Amino acid sequence: MTVSVEIEGGVAVVTLDRPETRNAITMAMRARLWEAFEGFETDPKVRAVVLTGASGHFSSGTDTGELGTGGVPGSMERMHTLGRLLRSIYHLKKPTIAAVPGLCLGMAWGMALACDLVVAAPAAKFGLAFRGIGLTPDAGAMWSLARLIGPMQAKALYYSGRTVLAEEALAMGLVLEVPPQETYWDRVLERAADLAAGPTIAFGLAKRQVDLAATASFDQFLDAEATMQPIASRTEDHVEGIAAAREKRKPAFRGE
Repeated sequence: MTVSVEIEGGVAVVTLDRPETRNAITMAMRARLWEAFEGFETDPKVRAVVLTGASGHFSSGTDTGELGTGGVPGSMERMHTLGRLLRSIYHLKKPTIAAVPGLCLGMAWGMALACDLVVAAPAAKFGLAFRGIGLTPDAGAMWSLARLIGPMQAKALYYSGRTVLAEEALAMGLVLEVPPQETYWDRVLERAADLAAGPTIAFGLAKRQVDLAATASFDQFLDAEATMQPIASRTEDHVEGIAAAREKRKPAFRGE
């Protein structure tokens, strides 16, 4: 098995599983991941997604055995499938968590950064790893890094090819949390369960607001807000939230 998907309690756990290669990602895996994330968009059973890797690692990145094959058309196909996958992760209208237990290199780091939140185990290690094979970065990694840590730091990471450990990634703002090793996975599932219990439609609209904040003027952003909140106000979750507030109880959102 190379990619597994398990859904329980509103949380889909997507696991990269090729332990003999530290979960290196093949073309077939790109296709399977894209199918999974596309399916989550309209699956009412899925209200939050965790992307992770098996056997102590997230992923060592692209399966290099497939690089350099097929000439320019082959390279274009690989980039097309990668771009399609990254868009399906980044634009998913449901909360996503990248759970990084160990190595997270190259395109895998781009995939993790495309998620809403990154939770890393103390053993996590991040790196771009493109310099060593004479390639420019892919998977939107430089776009994400430039936004999160600034252009100079992003370029320095690529130029050096160095590894960033979990605590440094946390200090740089590239990781949200580094729980203790013994409670790392429990903390990931706790966060995912909390997101799955939230107002799913409102979450999706808020994600779009964050995207707009990077490009829209203040007036354009306020115009978007004026459209988005009325949409959220028509959801069953909003009705439930108001009722729960009046009754002084915890809301029971259903993602509707």
